[in-house]
Amino acid sequence: MSSADAPAPRKFRFAAGGEGNAEEGGARRFVKLAQKAEELGYDSFMIPDHVGNQVGPIAALGALAVATDKIRIGTAVLANGFRHPAILAKDATTIDVLSGGRLELGIGAGWMKDEFDQAGIAYERPGARIAKLEESLQILDTLLRGQECNFEGEYYRISGLKGSPRPRQGPRPPIAVGGGGPKMLALAAKYADIVSIAPPSTKEGKMLLSGITMEATAARVDGIRAAAGDRFKDIELNWTITAVMPTEDREAMAEMALGAISNGYPPNIEADVTLTVQDILDSPYLAIGTYDEIADQIRRVRDRTSMSYVGIFPTQMEAFAPVIDLLKGE
Repeated sequence: MSSADAPAPRKFRFAAGGEGNAEEGGARRFVKLAQKAEELGYDSFMIPDHVGNQVGPIAALGALAVATDKIRIGTAVLANGFRHPAILAKDATTIDVLSGGRLELGIGAGWMKDEFDQAGIAYERPGARIAKLEESLQILDTLLRGQECNFEGEYYRISGLKGSPRPRQGPRPPIAVGGGGPKMLALAAKYADIVSIAPPSTKEGKMLLSGITMEATAARVDGIRAAAGDRFKDIELNWTITAVMPTEDREAMAEMALGAISNGYPPNIEADVTLTVQDILDSPYLAIGTYDEIADQIRRVRDRTSMSYVGIFPTQMEAFAPVIDLLKGE
């Protein structure tokens, strides 16, 4: 395909998020956080799904549906093993109706074994969790459209159940699926409207440093493109920036980041490779520099990978807001 034939890039969208934990000020402050994200110009506000120190995502979405006006609301992402898809579908369409059609439903296979163990929920092998998620995605696709579902799978059986209430969005609220490994990304490419691309992780849940580079990210996108086929043009690609570091000296900040990594910080990173300063500066997952430089870097990420939907961690929502002003509408 020549550059003249290439499709126009998707417009940027920006997602903030929150957990409603004690560090953020608790459940009441959580609603104000979403309202602040709306005020700052974020397009969506996402809630993760953990059994520990955070609000319950489904109940919280119900509150946000009536406490906000324009910002889209959703989950990033629900653990499939925590809920039956038939029940989730009803909750999701209810929230879509209450919010006036603003839901984005993110769901994944579930990856934190400790949480499953704490809750007494079976934590199956990866292949089983992915297969179970695939069945859920097929069921959700039908029920979220308000259609009758008849499904006979290895994990779920649905007989004559019609989705209700009918969602506000048509044909259904968008489904987001995220992952870092090839099997999860291939599954997302097959079913999802939004694919969230994360660096691969170890069995212990540590993020592989090798996965944060521009080239590794572009390779994951190539895998999605191959698995999606003709669907690829209809898929929105999302990623989450793990650190926003405003500075007048990008190179010096990148050197500091490399030094921290070599000293074992942050502890959730597995340093399986040695990166250069340029690798750090080019990484889609790090935003380093002046606001103009960060905006330019995000443009380069989209040019190289076609990713356009940018996620930001709760603690950095305000720090990143000036970049939104530079990129809004592009």
